[in-house]
Amino acid sequence: MQCMKRFYKFPICSIMKKYFLFISILSAVAILNNSCKKDSGQGGRASIKGRIYAVNYNNTLLTALDSGYIGGQKVYIIYGDDVAVGDNQDTNNDGSFEFTYLRQGKYKVYTFSKNKSNHLDSAVIQTGEITSRKQILELPDFRIKTNKN
Repeated sequence: MQCMKRFYKFPICSIMKKYFLFISILSAVAILNNSCKKDSGQGGRASIKGRIYAVNYNNTLLTALDSGYIGGQKVYIIYGDDVAVGDNQDTNNDGSFEFTYLRQGKYKVYTFSKNKSNHLDSAVIQTGEITSRKQILELPDFRIKTNKN
C-alpha cells in the first residue's frame, strides 16, 4: 500500500510511523523506569534482627521480680513511610527475632512495654536503614517492662 496523501513534502504515513515509534519508545521507557523503583518492604535478600530483654515487675510495676531475654513477645515492622504494620512475629525462646527478605530502605521495628499499672502499654521503637542488598542489620537490644506473673 502506497501513501497517497502528503503533508508539506512528506508522506503522511511516514510521519505517522515515526510518531508511533516515538510514542512506543517513550511509553516503554516510562514503564521500565517506574517498575525499577522498589520501596522498602519484602522481596529482597537483606534482614533485620534483634533481641528483646525484659524486666518482669509485680502488678504495680514497682518491684522487679526477674529479668532476661523474653520469648513469645510480639515484634512489629513498618516498611518505609507506611503507617500500617508490614509484618509481625513472636520472639524465639531466647528473645531473638528476625525479619527476612527485605529490600533496601528505611524501617521501623517496635514492640510494647508496660508503662504504669492500669495504663496502656507504650511502644518501644527503633529505626534502621538497609543500604545494601544482602545486609544483615542488627538492632540494639530492646529493653522492656512486663508484669507476667
